[in-house]
Amino acid sequence: MGLGAMAPVRVGVMGCASIARRRILPALVAVPDAEVVAIASRDPGKARWFTEHFGGRPVHGYGALLELDDVEAVYVPLPAALHAPWVEAALLAGKHVLAEKPLTTNAASTRELIDLARARGLVLRENVMFVHHHQHAEVQRLLREGAIGEVQSFHAAFAIPELPPDDIRYQPDIGGGALLDVGLYPVRGALHFLSGELKVAEAVLTTSARHPVETGGSAQLRTDTGVIAELEFGLVHAYRSRYELVGGDGRIIVDQAFTPPADHRPVLRLERRGGVEEITLPSDDQVTNAVVSFATAVRMGAELDDASVRQAVLLDDIRGNASLLPPS
Repeated sequence: MGLGAMAPVRVGVMGCASIARRRILPALVAVPDAEVVAIASRDPGKARWFTEHFGGRPVHGYGALLELDDVEAVYVPLPAALHAPWVEAALLAGKHVLAEKPLTTNAASTRELIDLARARGLVLRENVMFVHHHQHAEVQRLLREGAIGEVQSFHAAFAIPELPPDDIRYQPDIGGGALLDVGLYPVRGALHFLSGELKVAEAVLTTSARHPVETGGSAQLRTDTGVIAELEFGLVHAYRSRYELVGGDGRIIVDQAFTPPADHRPVLRLERRGGVEEITLPSDDQVTNAVVSFATAVRMGAELDDASVRQAVLLDDIRGNASLLPPS
C-alpha cells in the first residue's frame, strides 16, 4: 500500500550507479511516496547530469549528502564492498537506508548494521526486489492450500551472460564475484519459500581464466526437516531465472522469477497427476513495489526482519564450504 496523504519520504541518492539510473531513480520519481531531494557523486559533473534527469540538487561527495537536514532516507547503490562503511555512516547520521544487495560482503557486518538500525529506530532495507513481486505471493498461496502437497525440494537458478571485462562484478576488491551478485537470488529464494533452518550441505565455486573472481557455482542446502534446496548461479552463462518447488503431489515452476520486466505477465506452471495447469497473472513492477514498501516502512514503522542476516550467513557458509574448480 502507498502512503496516501502522508508526506513523501525525502530521499538522497549516494552514487550514480547504473542500477540507480536504470531502475531505482525512475521509480523514485514516479511514485508519490518518495521525493528525490539530492544526488551525490564524487564527480560533480555526473551528479549534475543525474539531477537534470531525475530532480533534486547535486551534491559533491557522499559525506556531504549525510549532512543535509532535508534528506531523511538514503539510497545506496555503491559497489558491495563500500556498503558497510557508508550504510553505517548514514545510520549514525540518523538516516533511514535502502541499500542495494548484498547489504554487506559478510554476515558479521550485516548483523552489526541490522543491530545498529534497530537500536536507533531506523529502517534498513536490503534492496532484494524480487520478493516484492506478486507472483511469489501467489506461489505461497498455492503452497498453503496444499496444491503440491508437502514440499520436498526447491530448485533455483539465476545466471546471466558474460559482461564487459571491466564490469565491477569482475573486480574482487570491491565485492565482485558470482556468489554475492547472482548467487544471492536463489539463496534468498530458498529462504523465502522453505521453513526451518537451512544449512549448507555442499557447494562448488567455478572460476574462469578471463576473470579474477568466481564466475559461477552451485550449492545444496538442507533444512532441519530434510527438505533439499539445489541452487545454481553464474556470471558467464546463458540467461536463466527460474525456480521449481517439488512436493509429494506435484510441482510448481516459475520462469522469469528474479528480474522480470514490469510488463511481463508471469505464468505459473502447476504440474500434478491430473494434468498441467498454467496460471497467468497480471504484470507487476517489483522495482516500484520495492520503493513503495521502503517508503511505507519509513512512514508507518516496520520491524526489521532477519532475512538479510540469514541470507548473509548462508552466503558466507557457501563460500567457506565450497570446493573451488579451476578453469577447464
